Amino acid sequence: MPKKKNEKTTVFRKRKVAEKTTEKENPKLPVREAPVRQASDKPFNKVQGKPIQPFDKLKAVSKTEPQVHGEPIQESTEKEIQEFPKNNNGKEKYYQAIGRRKNSIARVRLYTKKSTDIIEEESALLFVNGKDYIDYFSDVNLRSVVESPLRKLKSLNRFKAVILVRGGGLSGQAEAIKHGLSRALVQFDQNFKKKLKKGGFLTRDPRAKERRKYGLKKARKAPQWQKR
Repeated sequence: MPKKKNEKTTVFRKRKVAEKTTEKENPKLPVREAPVRQASDKPFNKVQGKPIQPFDKLKAVSKTEPQVHGEPIQESTEKEIQEFPKNNNGKEKYYQAIGRRKNSIARVRLYTKKSTDIIEEESALLFVNGKDYIDYFSDVNLRSVVESPLRKLKSLNRFKAVILVRGGGLSGQAEAIKHGLSRALVQFDQNFKKKLKKGGFLTRDPRAKERRKYGLKKARKAPQWQKR
């Protein structure tokens, strides 16, 4: 009886033959080695592609000239708003607090009023984003919201405040200033806390616009329902 050939051995031999034929048709290319950079004593700047100069040879550049990759850039000639006015000696004491409402954030710096500060009888000394708050808020109701913490303490002409406010609309900004100003007054004197907290000036108002839901026109408003 002739012996049966093992199927596994025949498959293995066929694979070996196939591999040899492919190697002859497509010979393997030699692997290229990556170029090796010669080590140098000087450190190398990857951005400019030049060796870095030693610290002694670098030119001193003033703070007014910002640099990008070692090249000075001319500043814009636009007049920037002076955010917080400084005193001549630059050591004027202030009390800082942050107020929030909706999407508005206000940073308040509270100063004590000096004899040189000129102020009207029925208005406070408040500056919002480099402007007087009367010019910034054209609506009388929003002005009264900003003044309300000072009027509650009956000290409208006692303080001076410089405020930076960002985000939201005028209504939210006025409420944020009110919140931040109340917090700054508490930092100035802890005795103000009881009266301001009772009036609700120190509580952060969490109310905000509710998000719209799919299938509805607004947050709660739905389209007209039809039976058939």
